[in-house]
Amino acid sequence: MMTGLASLGPVLRETAAAMIDRVDAGGTVFWFGNGGSATQALHFATELVGRFERNRRGIPSYALVADTSLITAVANDYSFDVVFARQIESLCRQGDVAVGLSTSGNSPNVLQAIDAAASIGALTVGLTGGDGGKLARTVDLPIVVENDRTCRIQEAHLFLGHTLCEIIEAAVAESDDVRPS
Repeated sequence: MMTGLASLGPVLRETAAAMIDRVDAGGTVFWFGNGGSATQALHFATELVGRFERNRRGIPSYALVADTSLITAVANDYSFDVVFARQIESLCRQGDVAVGLSTSGNSPNVLQAIDAAASIGALTVGLTGGDGGKLARTVDLPIVVENDRTCRIQEAHLFLGHTLCEIIEAAVAESDDVRPS
């Protein structure tokens, strides 16, 4: 049974507020992870670019797992450990947001991308599980689901990611409503 998500409320609100600040200043949100986390990265980026529940302007967001040609070329020419870091180096700018998803918190390619984003001056966020792994100790804002079962962590990440998207979308829709025509 999943317990304790309510305790993540403060860090979730802090993360959403920081992401909103970056988006309002023209930043882009980059999402990345492996396996099921890769699918969730695609899902969350889509919620921001398209819409979650409200009609509003698109929010710049991209899943670094989407370009299979790029991923396989970088993995072949360099290493799978740098498939996300290489994209962060070329696409991410100071003022952007890098969100790494890793149920263990120890995925080498996620950690290298977070390091690359931090060196650029991007806000770093980690969605992780268990004890948080290295990811929780590396990012600016760790969101740790204290559970050891991958399926439960991923289910919680879906809820938490949707909550972030909902809060960000509401803020962007509100700012759209107050803009002069």
